[in-house]
This record gives sequence, C-alpha cells and structure tokens, in this order.
Amino acid sequence: MRIGIVSAMGSERSRIQALLKNAREARAGDGGFVAADGFGPRLPGEEAGRVYHVGAIGRNEAVVAETGIGKVNAAVGAAELIRAWRPDCLVSTGVAGGLDPALDVMDVVVGAEVVYHDVDCGPGNIPGQVQGLPPVFAGDPVLLECAKAVRAESRVAAGLICSGDEFVSGRQRLEAIKSRHAAALAVDMESGALAQVCLLYGVPFLSFRILSDTPGAADHFKQYNDFWKMMADRSFGVTEAFLHSLPQELSKNG
Repeated sequence: MRIGIVSAMGSERSRIQALLKNAREARAGDGGFVAADGFGPRLPGEEAGRVYHVGAIGRNEAVVAETGIGKVNAAVGAAELIRAWRPDCLVSTGVAGGLDPALDVMDVVVGAEVVYHDVDCGPGNIPGQVQGLPPVFAGDPVLLECAKAVRAESRVAAGLICSGDEFVSGRQRLEAIKSRHAAALAVDMESGALAQVCLLYGVPFLSFRILSDTPGAADHFKQYNDFWKMMADRSFGVTEAFLHSLPQELSKNG
C-alpha cells in the first residue's frame, strides 16, 4: 500500500526521509501533477512547489512531506498530499510534549484518540469538539494495533493526544488542559487538524509521537533542546520499527 507520512519540522522529516529505500524527490507546482513512470505524480516543469520524498519502507511505498508547524499548515499539507497521491493511510510522525507523569522523554504516545484543546464551539458541543464532527477523532484500529505491538527501547503508550496552536510549556497551562481532558497523555500542534482532514477525506489516520519534553517541568525548554541534541536519532528508531511493521493492506485482519 501507499503510506502518506507527514511531519511538521525538517528535523523530524529528515529522520523519516533517511529511512526510505530507492528514494527520489517529487515537487508540486502551478503546472499540476502528472503520472511519472507509474510511481506517483511529479511537476511537469521547473516550478518548485511542495517537496515530497518518495521511496520504500518495509513492504510499502511511502510519500513523506514536511507540512510546517500548527493546525493550518498541517491541514493544508495533509490535504495536498491526499489529493495528489491518494495514500491508503496517513501517519503523523514527530514529537510531542508529555502530559502524564508516568511517561518520560523518549517514550512514545500513539493517538488512539485525538482532540483539540483549543476549540470550543459553545453550547451543545463538548470542549474540543468542532460542531458537526465527533467529540474526538479515533485512530485507525489496524494502524493502532501495529503501533501497540512495536517492540523497541522506548515505551509505547496508546491514549489521548490533545492538539492546538500553542507550544505548551507552563504548569498552569498543562493543568488547564488536563482539567478538560483528564486522560490526555500528550500535547502537540498538528494531530487534531490531521485527524480532521483524514476524517473528511476518508483516509485512515494515526498519530505516532515521541515525547521530546514534559511541559510543567522546571527545566522544560532545556529538556526539549537536549532531546534534539542527544536523543533524537536514537528515539526515532521506534518510529522506524513501527513503519516497517505496517501490513501491505489495511484489512480487518491486518
């Protein structure tokens, strides 16, 4: 199958890109997309648009894109990838902040459910719910089971990811999010928008996030910087194991 893989930042995307076998680049531009040797679309001219990195991971073809940080960037990037490449599923990889004291930096949170922490549509809607859509977005069950079965140095926990346009750092903000979403394990800035786009387009989705920091800790920002300096390469090994474990189709039996 074809897996769409999106990351917010270049530091995340480059680590996924390095996993691709027989990798090549494809670009999107004003000229649109055309089929290229049966291996997906590419730009029929010199205009440079969004760059995709295409190759093989495990038994599947993968299309890797860097969307940029935040909900709008994530939504636009996911929609463009889905419309151009028609992936069989979409996976969000990268980092998140930990919201559960039982988890630590380098642990992994898999989004069994995703909710916005910065959305409130008023009476008749649950906090985090976009009116007319589910209160939470559920991760694809087959992708979720593959993630939970990964055996790696990092711990993998499945649960609720909260998402919003905010880099959460202080304890006061952390506690405010937990007061609304007590079961939350992690917080990020893209998973909610990605889950919403995938629901609207009918594409199976899962967010697979490494904890780079624990908001509310006294040395929170140092944690985050130290993760990228010393721990990132080792941590992304669990993402590699997950991507290699994915089946060739998302049947009910995997």
